[in-house]
Amino acid sequence: MKLATFDSGEGPRLGAVIDDDRSVVDLGRAFQRRHGHTEAALESMLALIDAGEAGRAAADAAAADPPDDDVTAVTAVRLLAPLPEPRQIRDFLCFEEHLRNSFAQAERMTGRVFEIPKVWYEQPIYYKANRFSVVGPDAEVVWPHYAELLDYELELACVIGTGGVDIARDDALTHVFGWTIFNDVSARDAQMREMAGQLGPAKGKDFDTGNVLGPWIVTADEIGDPQALTMVARVNGEEWSRGTSAAMHHTFADVIAFVSRSETLHPGEVLGSGTVGTGCGLEQGRYLSPGDVVELEIEKIGVLRNRITRRDRP
Repeated sequence: MKLATFDSGEGPRLGAVIDDDRSVVDLGRAFQRRHGHTEAALESMLALIDAGEAGRAAADAAAADPPDDDVTAVTAVRLLAPLPEPRQIRDFLCFEEHLRNSFAQAERMTGRVFEIPKVWYEQPIYYKANRFSVVGPDAEVVWPHYAELLDYELELACVIGTGGVDIARDDALTHVFGWTIFNDVSARDAQMREMAGQLGPAKGKDFDTGNVLGPWIVTADEIGDPQALTMVARVNGEEWSRGTSAAMHHTFADVIAFVSRSETLHPGEVLGSGTVGTGCGLEQGRYLSPGDVVELEIEKIGVLRNRITRRDRP
């Protein structure tokens, strides 16, 4: 099932995307019309995730042969981030090719020599992103006024469905609710400056509209193996990036097991893969410009599209 958060003029609603991505079912209203009462699990994506198996059963019941009045063309609604305010966002760095390519470009820009540290191979590395700066498909990404180099990052992300602590690697993927696309927009000049301080990133990543999720969440049963998905990025229709989730040095099972060591992982948390090899402009020595349209596509999920906007400095 593809699950979306959408707005048809009455505020955010939870929907299921059907008809080859052409239509969206208002799950809460379809359930109420068929069953004569409301269902709390269908009030929002977080409510659905929190409800576990019972919530999924309610969503399946609502999406099965929905009343026509509760089905709308996707083009007639505004898709929001499927999880507008995640409980947490942790973004990992799991692709060796991305790291090597980025270090090579950083050396050209700074004259400093960068080597992949031993710890990167030994454990997953991550930072915590700003969960309040999330936007969705077709939203404008607003260029931070303090930056000159803006970049996209093509990532696969999982949404945790079942929490836990000290999760075994072999059980890790059973804790996944679903999968979505993550554009970790980056202000590269700010990032490079601050990372010399051995902490961060901070303002290289943390700005309004800097975290893009979408276009929807595809439930885990629809994806199958998350380590076998083709990933592509286009800028203004031109392909800039192509890779595969199979190239992750640390898999999602590794990541989930690592994060949950002596720490409870909660439903509604988002874990990003990090950027696939060649999956950003930095690796290629080129960057975004105002007005550019960025499309990130991942096999079995869809396309996440956004336009870059630069506004007058305050």
